[in-house]
Amino acid sequence: MKKMLIPLLACGAALVLQSALAETGEELYKTKGCTVCHAIDSKLVGPSFKEVTAKYAGQAGIADTLAAKIKAGGSGNWGQIPMPPNPVSEAEAKTLAEWVLTHK
Repeated sequence: MKKMLIPLLACGAALVLQSALAETGEELYKTKGCTVCHAIDSKLVGPSFKEVTAKYAGQAGIADTLAAKIKAGGSGNWGQIPMPPNPVSEAEAKTLAEWVLTHK
């Protein structure tokens, strides 16, 4: 029993530490290059996050859709200039998408 308890406690501690180290959407926004093309409340090269939130308000599953666009890039939804693919993980893209959608 003791031999199982220690590894279980170690795994639990690792999970807690991992979630504590996860970056917030705002931190990712600042460190992943998003600030070059996007601002929270004004259009730069791409739309503001408030515009994105307003356009997609109430749409089911939109955070997953936006996360996919953040990761893979896209074009045609906001004008002629395409958004390039971004070097983020699936989890980071989801965190960013959820954070973007908090700006009303």
